[in-house]
Amino acid sequence: MDYIPVDKENIPEMFDIDLADETFKLKFAYNETGDFFTVNLYRPSDGEEDEEIILGEKMILNKPLWNDSSDLTLPAPQLVPMDLSDNETSITWDNFGVTVFLYINDQADDEDDNL
Repeated sequence: MDYIPVDKENIPEMFDIDLADETFKLKFAYNETGDFFTVNLYRPSDGEEDEEIILGEKMILNKPLWNDSSDLTLPAPQLVPMDLSDNETSITWDNFGVTVFLYINDQADDEDDNL
């Protein structure tokens, strides 16, 4: 599985990403008080402002982003923060980008039960 490289030292960080032949924008933020990361999802626009799809989604270990949304405009592949060594129990400043990464799950239909 591929992962999305996020440089936590540059947070808040925003960049374009191609997912299933569509371009989206992801913006990452960090809540220092709660020690958690959030992600905003946008659809790039030709106008001045990008279209907001989902704002402030908290990243939770092994839980696909936007899993609770029924919005049909979401990216096709799931984005899942995971620690492939299965040693971490949550996402923190110390482990994000070290042992925990945001993976692109292109086989979401086949592997939902394994997350």
